[in-house]
Amino acid sequence: MSLVKLTIKGISYSQTQNGAYALILNEVDGDRKLPIVIGAFEAQSIAIALEKEIKPPRPLTHDLFKSFADRFDIVVKQVIIHKLVDGVFFSSIICERDKIEEIIDARTSDAIALALRFSASIFTYKNILDKAGIYLKTNPNDGEFDASSDDILSNPETFGIPEESNVAEEGTYAKHSLSELNDLLNEAVENEDYEKAAKVRDEISRR
Repeated sequence: MSLVKLTIKGISYSQTQNGAYALILNEVDGDRKLPIVIGAFEAQSIAIALEKEIKPPRPLTHDLFKSFADRFDIVVKQVIIHKLVDGVFFSSIICERDKIEEIIDARTSDAIALALRFSASIFTYKNILDKAGIYLKTNPNDGEFDASSDDILSNPETFGIPEESNVAEEGTYAKHSLSELNDLLNEAVENEDYEKAAKVRDEISRR
């Protein structure tokens, strides 16, 4: 299976429910986004790594891991989001020490927080992006994709769902037909409501 390189577009958050954030990844050579729901601590750790000027007074867990790895000459080479099951993304960290490569299982949020600290590349498989990726909306005037929110994304609607589950709230979309779900997905993408889009997308995948 072919790998697709990803970059981080930003992090969106809910103003009404605590602990739920969405990490938005972009495919490098395309126009799809990959929304992944993460917890508050991981969102903070990723945001601090993105804002390189911010230095916490004491090392965060991911900073501690980086210091530990540096001390023992362990390098994180890349992160691969390798599986998607019921809306949950599974990732692997590819490490190297003394020219020996090791693969370590990790939560996607932790893997990406570490990838940022090691300047490691982030990948997923094409079939995962085909299944879970969301296309950017286009500007009808010039046909170009709207990239006006390249940093931190606009505030989404409520999406109080478990960390990294992307699972639709029980009963929210169960009664909708597949056609209605596709319409809801298109509407959510148009409104840049990526959390709702992720939940609708996962309901479609379960069908």
